[in-house]
Order: sequence, then C-alpha cells, then structure tokens
Amino acid sequence: MFPPWLRRPGHGPGVRRIPWPSSLAVLVVQQVGTTFAAYNQRADTVGLDGAARALLVLGPLLLLLRHRFPCTAVFGASAVTLVYLAAGYPYGPVLFSVVVAGFAALVAGYRYAAWGALGTLWVGNLLAAHTFYGRLPPAGNGPGPWGTDLFMAVWMVALCTAGDLARVRRAERVRWVREEEEAAKRRADEERLRIARELHDVLAHSISVINVQAGVGLALLDSDPAQARTALTTIKSASKEALGEVRQVLATLRAPGDAPRAPAPGLDRLGELTEQAASAGLRVSTETQGTPVPLPPGADLAAFRVVQEALTNTVRHSGSRTAGIRIRYGTDVLELLVDDEGPATGTGPTGGGNGLVGMRERAAAFGGTVEAGRRPDGGFRVRATIPLHSGENRPPLQ
Repeated sequence: MFPPWLRRPGHGPGVRRIPWPSSLAVLVVQQVGTTFAAYNQRADTVGLDGAARALLVLGPLLLLLRHRFPCTAVFGASAVTLVYLAAGYPYGPVLFSVVVAGFAALVAGYRYAAWGALGTLWVGNLLAAHTFYGRLPPAGNGPGPWGTDLFMAVWMVALCTAGDLARVRRAERVRWVREEEEAAKRRADEERLRIARELHDVLAHSISVINVQAGVGLALLDSDPAQARTALTTIKSASKEALGEVRQVLATLRAPGDAPRAPAPGLDRLGELTEQAASAGLRVSTETQGTPVPLPPGADLAAFRVVQEALTNTVRHSGSRTAGIRIRYGTDVLELLVDDEGPATGTGPTGGGNGLVGMRERAAAFGGTVEAGRRPDGGFRVRATIPLHSGENRPPLQ
C-alpha cells in the first residue's frame, strides 16, 4: 500500500495499537477550536464550508498512521494543512495535526523527513501568503502578515528541538533497559554456572565413593557379609552427605530471603574428605606448610572443591590407592598440591574434563590458577593457587 521508504523499519500490522484516542482528541480540538476562531476572522477569510470541515477531519485521520508510518503521517498532515491555509480558511488549531505528526516522526528517528515536511509547509504557506495571494481565495485579499510567518517558523524550530530531545531520551531509556536485561541475563548465566559446578563437585565425589563401595559390597556379599555391611554403611553415609549438600546448593533457587541451612564447606572440613576417600580405599596424607590464615568464604569453598575434585579424579581414574595433599600458605597466595602415584586406569583427566574445567573456573573467579597434568614418574598432579587477599573484590567470572 505504501512505498518502502515511507514505512517504519521493523514494524508491521499489529505491532503497535492504533492511537485513535489522541487522534480523536485532535479532531475535536480542531473542529471546535476552528469554529470559534472563524468568528474573529470573518472579514479576512473564507467561511468554514464542507471542504474545510473535510480537511480538518483528514489531518487527524492521518495521525492514526503516525506510529507505523510516521513519514506518511507527517507529510500527509503538512500537505492537508497547506491546502487548508492556501484555500483561505481561518487560522486556528489546524496546525495541531502537523505538531503531533512531526513530533512522532522526530521521536521515531525520522529527523530529515520531519524537517522536510515542516519546511515544505512553511515555504508553501510563505509563497501562498506573499506571492500567489492574488490568485487564491478570498478574492481581493492582500499579502499576509509577516508576523504569522515568523510565528510559524518559531514554533517549527521549537517542535524540532523538543522532538529531538524526546528522541534522545527515548534512545537512552531503550539502551538502559537493554543493558539491564543483558546484565540480568549475565547474572543468571553466572548463577547457573555456579550451581552446575557445585552439583558436579558434590555428586561426582559422592557417587564415586558410592560406586567403589557398591563394587566392594557386591564382591564380598557372599564370602564376607561383615565387610559387605561396612561397605553399605559407607554408601549410606556418603549418600546422606551428598543429599545434604545438594539441598544446600538448590537452596539458592528458592524465594529471595531463604538462606542456606548450613555454612558452605571449606578447608576446615578436609578431614571429612580424607575419611570418605579412605572409605573408598584411598589412603590420603595431608601436609600443611606455613601459618594457616582465614580465607574469604568464597575462596575457602573454591579451595575445598578443588581438593575434592582432585581426590574424586584419583578414585575414578588412577590405579594408585594413595594420594597426598599439601597445603602451603604463602605471603599472598595459598597453594594446593594433590598428587597420586598413578598409573591412570582409563581415560583419566587430561585437562579437558568437566571437573578440571570447573576447578579452573573456581580458581579464576578469585584470580587464581589451576594446573593439572602427568608427572614424569607416571603419577598425576593438580596444582592450584588462590590469592589470600582481595580475591573477593575481583570481577565475577564471565
């Protein structure tokens, strides 16, 4: 129906509701206001006939298109107004249609279209009032007053200024809303990543212990029922602890204000990890070097999970039944070393597994690093460093 250059990009039928209430209000104002204005201009203008009334209706009708086709609305309203003024009809609120259509086009970003339509109206009215007035109604009319042309130029400049300001504010508001949505999405992605890491660390460790003990229980069920009972007891204990930690992780998905029921684990619970590893047949030795210092809660949890994941990988992928943990407190850095003698029993961790990725992400969130790889003697080592200070103030992991 309309040429492409007159259409607003990205808009179509049903995108925005037709602004009929405001258009109807402009129609009423133009009809009533022009009626009263005609009484004071009877000697110098043509009376309001049917054609004048039709033009006063056509302008507001074009306003119905101002959201979907702002260029069409502003050019159409300007043309209708120019015809009305050139026909010698009374001045009045006929310019309201041009004001509303021009403002809508400016806010929508069609500055040149709005300026062109307003400039065409002003030049056309100037020619009609000072050049072709002898050929236009009413008969015998002289040139129009320059004050009217100056007034029209002033309100057009004011309209363009107000429209541009409104457009800038609208663009800033849209940008702010978009940035807020992107920030909310980024926070949701970071929280989802954090929850995924927590669930992986908790479930991988506990299920590895349960898997080992289940194998022991099945092997000894007939020959050594007492030892099989011990394995089942270990399975019960490990599954109970896993369920508790899963509930703690999932507590973050509850309604705001519903805090976790238990504190996050830290290096003070390292003994529990070694006991669980022992129940899975892995003897773990622990060594601490330097003077222990309190860690920020987030960094403490990250250190705990790194050690937990390293022991889980040893249980699952190493043929060694011994492992060593060394915690070294430096001046500014906490260093964690987890070693096993190997050899690997299958597709052991080589740096591409989810567990190692999670360890690296945890350490990186606090400005630390994680290195994992095979030792020259055939064993496997995980080395993690976490800053002791200012780690909590670092930007979140992206």
